[in-house]
This record gives sequence, C-alpha cells and structure tokens, in this order.
Amino acid sequence: MNISSEFPDVSFASLIPDIDRLAADAMAVWKVPGAALAIVQDGKVVLTRAYGQRDVEADLPVTPRTQFVICSITKSFTATAIALLHNGGLLDWTKPVRDYLPEFRLSDAVATERVTVRDLLSHQSGLPRHDWLHLPGDLAPAEMLPLMRHLELSRDIRAAWQYCNLCYNAAGLLIERVTGQSYEAFVRERLTNRLGMTASFSLDELEAAQEPARPYKIDVDTRSPALRLPIRTTAAGAINTSVADLANWMRLHLGRGEFEGERLLPASLVDQLHAPLAPVGNSEFSEFGHWHYGLGLQSNTYQGERVVLHSGGWNGWGSLMTLVPDAGIGVAVLTNRSRNEVTSILTWYIIDRLRGREPVDWLSRFRKMRDDIIAHIPANKEVREKARHRDTRPAHALSTYAADYAHPAYGVISIRERDDALHWSWRGMGAPLSHWHFETFVTPEIIDQLHPDNLPITFQTDRDGNIVHLSAPLEPMVKDIVFARRAAGHCMDPAFRERCAGHFKSGGVNHNVSLDAEGRLILKSDFQPAYRLEPQQGRRFRIVELDGFAVEFRGEDDRVDQIVLHQPNGIFVADRVAE
Repeated sequence: MNISSEFPDVSFASLIPDIDRLAADAMAVWKVPGAALAIVQDGKVVLTRAYGQRDVEADLPVTPRTQFVICSITKSFTATAIALLHNGGLLDWTKPVRDYLPEFRLSDAVATERVTVRDLLSHQSGLPRHDWLHLPGDLAPAEMLPLMRHLELSRDIRAAWQYCNLCYNAAGLLIERVTGQSYEAFVRERLTNRLGMTASFSLDELEAAQEPARPYKIDVDTRSPALRLPIRTTAAGAINTSVADLANWMRLHLGRGEFEGERLLPASLVDQLHAPLAPVGNSEFSEFGHWHYGLGLQSNTYQGERVVLHSGGWNGWGSLMTLVPDAGIGVAVLTNRSRNEVTSILTWYIIDRLRGREPVDWLSRFRKMRDDIIAHIPANKEVREKARHRDTRPAHALSTYAADYAHPAYGVISIRERDDALHWSWRGMGAPLSHWHFETFVTPEIIDQLHPDNLPITFQTDRDGNIVHLSAPLEPMVKDIVFARRAAGHCMDPAFRERCAGHFKSGGVNHNVSLDAEGRLILKSDFQPAYRLEPQQGRRFRIVELDGFAVEFRGEDDRVDQIVLHQPNGIFVADRVAE
C-alpha cells in the first residue's frame, strides 16, 4: 500500500502510525483501492495522508493532490454561494424561489408559491428524491427544472426533511439567474479560487486533470471499475478536488468565513449554514445525538461535542467531510470506491484521538454490520421469490403490450416484443423483461450497466381490456410512476380521420363527426355539447372532456361504417347515415 504525507506536524508522530494501520485494515475489508485524508486544527492543515492506488490497472498511487469526485459535499459549496448572494443583497434566502426563478414549479400550487431558497437548501420542499429523473445522465441542469412540476410530492412543505438532489439543481440554476454567470464560474470566482483550490465540475475535467482518481464499485464483495457516470445535477454533487484543497474549505468554515486573514462571509451567516434546521432522525449509535440538516451541511453531536459534516456517495466514489467547530478540528476523507465505511472509521478515530478519548472501535462495528448485510442477501432473495405468485400468465398476447408509454417528467418507456419476450428500453437503458406474475414483468440484474435492477413493471387495462398504462416504483416515497400508452395505429393517420367524418345514428339520436381546422375529430351528438376526440389506439379515440368515454370507428377495409360509443353506463352502436 502506498503511503505519502505532506507536512505532518511533529505532535502527530505517535498518531500517524495508528492512522496508517487503521486505514490499511479498513481499506482491505471494504476493498477500497485508494484514499486520501486531511486534518485541520487551529486554522492550519496539520496532516495530509494518502493510501493505495488512484488507478489500480495502471498502478498509479494516490497522493494528497489526487483529484476525487467529492459528490454531495458539493452541497456545502452551493449553500455557501447562496449565502454570499444573500449577504450581498442579490437575493433574500427567506423569500420564495419564484421571486428569482419564476419558472420554478412543483406539482402543488401552494408549495410552488411558498417554497423558499432556504427550503431548497435544507431539503424541506416536500419533494422526495426522484433520483431516476437525473440518474440516466441525459438531461442538462436547465432541462430538469421544468420537469419538477410533474413530480409527485410526498409531504407538505416543511413537514419533513427529504433529501432531494433536484432541489439543489434548482439552487444552482438560481445562482446563474441572479448572477448572470454559470454556476461553475461563480463558485470558482467567489470561493475556490480565493481559497487556492483546484476544482472542476465534470468528468471530462476530472479525467483531464494531472492526478485523476479512477472510480471503482463493489458487487457484494467483488470490486471492479465503476461506470463512467456523470453527475448532471451539478450543484448537488459534481465538484472534483483533492483532499489537500478541501482542507482549505474546512479552514474557511472553521474560521467562520475567514481564510488567511481575509473575510469572505460574515461569521453570522456561516453559523446559519451550520445550524440545525430540519430534523432528520435519531442515530442507531449512542455516541451520536439527533441528526439535523442545516444549509448544505448536517449537524449532530458526537461524544457530546457538536459536529458539522456532509458525506458524499456516487457510483465509484465515497467521501466524508467533518468539522468539530468548537474544537477547531476538521477531517476530510476521500475514496475512489462507492460509498463505504472507511471514511467514517478514519474520521471518528481521528477525532477521538485528537480529543484525548479512547477511540470507539468503529472498524469492528461497521465490519459486523457489513458481514451481516452480505450474509442476509440470500434470505432477501428467497423472501422476494416467495412473494411471487407462480403459475400465472399474462392476460394478453405479448404483442399487445408492445407500445411506447410516456410520462411528462420521466420520459418514454418503449416496450417491444422480440424472440418471444418483451424488451424494455428507457433513456439509453434496456433489457429483456421476465414475466413475474399476472400483469407484472420485472427487469433483470445487470451489474456492469446503469440499470434499475429487479424493477417491477405493471401493465393496467381499461374496462374494455385495452392496455392503457404501465407503472413502475421509480420513487419509493410516492405512488408508482404511471406512464400512459402513446397513441398508435389508424387513429394517428390523417387520411383515416378524414374517413371517420360523417353522420351516424343510433335509434333516434344523431351523432355528427367532423374535422376541425387542425385535423382533429369533433363529435357532436344530439342534446350534447361538441366533444374533442383524441387518438388512443387503433381506431379508438378518447373523449377529452369526459373521463372514461371513448369512440371507436369500425368498418371493413378502408371504410368507416359504424361508431361504437364506450361509456361507463354501457356500449352503444351508431351506424353511418348515407349522405
């Protein structure tokens, strides 16, 4: 294992070997290729340390200057940038987001008007994660903003803390709107450059750096290179930097807004960033108190002392930055393996030692938890299989399910029949589906691709047996996301719609079908207002103004001789009247 350090203070002479041994043991258990740590005390960087490999295949070592993706530690930069704007009078973070970003919309009209900038930063908008909106990586930050209005809220505004990267994405766009600069340019100019930090905001920039780390993932207990998965919610988690540079970020916050004699931000505003604001929950460990989220940072007590921190996790990256403000201590640990406990083990050990306490054996605790989770995997799979109703079959021929299904935020899921099986594709992902039971199919596990594994996809029919929707639990805190079947078939053909126009009669009731100026069908029945007909499937149209009503046009070959009115109270036929 490679070990390097920069400028260790002599007072750390006895601590360094113990940290090194603990790092080696923890990295071996969690199969972390490389790690880097920095310790700040009393306004100075007193220790940086690097272990292992930033690139296993090329056998390149980690150094304190190795660049990592710090993931959600980025949120502390975004919140601090907003604090700068608040301090400069360019915005008031207690005001509604729409005062500065008028196009900001949520699915609830009241929440739309009431959500403040601080609500975004403290995860109290009422919107849960909805991470599968941004995970595919095919949308730019600005493209995600208008989609938020189509996402279901799971709680009322400020009723609960719910972590949401999309809200931080909106905060980044708000910074751009207020300053006229890109998010990246503003953060560089007002923060990282002034702290002497090297920071970048994309995988392209990371990979072009002098010392980029390469990400690695774990499958049960097998490590392999991770996917190249960009973070499109830039302001929520995309900053890349080194642990040596992140040490200066800790110095700024421990200095309550002052860095090397220069004040970047009033101490009172830094205190607000750190203050507990939204209750998160109790810790399972007695050493900790109650978790809260502030503005871009979490807070708690550890062994009775106040701590302020943020972790970060992404495909191939795991990080933790922790401050003990009242003791002037900061610890940052960056790794190139998806979220792991090495960051916590090293952090709490170092803090215990610096505070003169007997260290808690976090390595043994977390290792037991990890072993228990791995040991329980077969039991989880067994329970899942037992929940399946066997000896069932789909209600329709497979070809009947084949169609495109759309959601206004989540996009289009395409279902196709190939080789006697259904295949799904969605925003660059795709795979064969397996029939699970009844009208539910399930996606496979695909280890080496971004893919929602074991995702149940359930098809729904209307009362006439037509498949009209599919649903999938893409956000566990709300009802399944419903994708509506897109219109297809004769109903989409303008020439067919022309043939549908005419006079039809059922008993003594007349039904006149006409085309409007845009080629859409209009139905006018006796004693009824005119209704718009929207294409549905085949020769079937739904009545826009009447939920649950549809009109089907029938006839041999190219003729349309009859309409069938599908209504909640029955099905009625009307024949064409010769002109």
